[in-house]
Amino acid sequence: MVKSLSLKALATTTIVTALLFSAQPDASAQARANKPQWWKHAVFYEIYPRSFKDSNGDGVGDLNGITSELDYLAKLGVDAVWITPFYPSPQVDFGYDVSDYENVDPQFGTLADFDRLVKEAHTRHIRVVIDFVLNHTSDQHPFFKESRASKTNPKRDWYVWRDPKPDGARPNNWSSSFGPVAWTLDEKTGQFYYHYFYPQQPELNWRNPAVERRMFETVRFWLRRGADGFRLDAVNYLFEDPSLRDNPVLPELRPGTTTGEHLQEKKYNRDLPEVQDVMVRLRAFNDSVNPESVLIGEAYVPKWEELMRYYGPSDNGVHLPFNFFLIMEPARSKLDANVFRSVIAASENALKGRWTTYVLSNHDNPRHYDRYGDGRNNDAIAKLTATMLLTLRGSPFLYYGEEIGMVTTEPKTIDEVRDPVGRRYWPANKGRDGERTPMQWDATANAGFTRGTPWLPVPPSARERNVAAEARDPNSVLNFYRQLIALRRRSPALLDGDYASIGTDPHVYAYRRRARGQTVIVVLNMSAERRAFMPPRPASGPQAYAIALATQDVRMRPFVAGELSLAPFEAVVLETRNR
Repeated sequence: MVKSLSLKALATTTIVTALLFSAQPDASAQARANKPQWWKHAVFYEIYPRSFKDSNGDGVGDLNGITSELDYLAKLGVDAVWITPFYPSPQVDFGYDVSDYENVDPQFGTLADFDRLVKEAHTRHIRVVIDFVLNHTSDQHPFFKESRASKTNPKRDWYVWRDPKPDGARPNNWSSSFGPVAWTLDEKTGQFYYHYFYPQQPELNWRNPAVERRMFETVRFWLRRGADGFRLDAVNYLFEDPSLRDNPVLPELRPGTTTGEHLQEKKYNRDLPEVQDVMVRLRAFNDSVNPESVLIGEAYVPKWEELMRYYGPSDNGVHLPFNFFLIMEPARSKLDANVFRSVIAASENALKGRWTTYVLSNHDNPRHYDRYGDGRNNDAIAKLTATMLLTLRGSPFLYYGEEIGMVTTEPKTIDEVRDPVGRRYWPANKGRDGERTPMQWDATANAGFTRGTPWLPVPPSARERNVAAEARDPNSVLNFYRQLIALRRRSPALLDGDYASIGTDPHVYAYRRRARGQTVIVVLNMSAERRAFMPPRPASGPQAYAIALATQDVRMRPFVAGELSLAPFEAVVLETRNR
């Protein structure tokens, strides 16, 4: 019979065992360290839920609608979906005014519907990234209702409150992104509260540690429900100058105004240094809950130097600060090889090997099918820009409907406008309804989006341009996207290779992506003329390039051994295997 260990011996044995185990390498941690971060190889697909697919006939898309189309997304080849806000909300800013961070708005479904969506997506190897609106809440959020109840309420300091100036004026000259002023007077308490966006979106006070702790708990809540990461909304507006200094006023007037409303340099309410500290702490918290979860930061900034700070001082901040330079001037609306060459060169120079994102369309910007199209060659141009987006060194973000060439369909009259900023500044700014119209699934009534009345009108283009029609056409934009994403997925050079620009032709943007075992050359003729391109001689291996994909018929010329003749707006992807 074995004698029982004494308590002292048992304790000693336990400590020794613990030390032995702690000294052993953590196999799971090592595996994670050696495994490529999934978001580096991912093709992301942005879904605006109210416009994607309606499952219950109320005219508004919902979570079950998304779940019903996961097979479509899997066939397209996307690796992750980013879903814009679906939380309870008064919908003043269509979900970006959150009244409950840990639930689902009834018009979009339930928490059980979210759980099912995540489960079904993961079954298809699709990750789920959700929007996190951490800069502000709705004025209907319980936090703000408490905060505005009295000056002595415990949550008063959860928001930015200030007394009027002695003459009763607002605390400073700051303007709102959606209106002329960024301060609203609360009659009950006699103080102003600050809102960079609509008055119904009061700013959280991130200088209060209690706010940070509570918002981080929301991260934990969704990660434990299976979310794979967060797109962080408007992160560069988290902090304001505590002295509330006036912003410099610019000479330009806000579009849609004739007097009074001048644009401002957001010197004292954007990109303050404290934002970067929060991002580092958020990254640490995120990683402690799920080290595979990705943080994607939305920050529209004018210079790369400002965006680089979001990566953190030791690459310990946001994993993927959004790179918006392809939807900002000068690249925003001009199909110009020199412009794209220089924008990407600036990106690569700033990044110094760090990973980035590329995006051409989203829910806040007109669709690039219109921005770059010339009215005659739009499909060819759509395939060309898709080739660029999906072959640059970075993670591409597609916007729903981009893959079928959906167009921006702006309201014709102010009475049709749903977006409040469009009503205020009509017609110079018609709002964002045009890029948020319902997804075009087929040629039936309401494009197969809903059995009811859609929340926004379905564009007339849906009769010819829809998923069902393009799936049947081997030369459609949709089938080209499928081929292109499949090529990217199987190409070491496109997934992990370096980048180098080739040539200076003002009409042809070309670049090399190279990894161990493979070199890929991407050639983009951004002109309406036939152009010639001489590929660089392969360093090793076959002395001819295979055409991996082209927007013209590849079968007519499967290999390129010399000069390549490019049709107008043609994109060609060449590849060769390295020894």
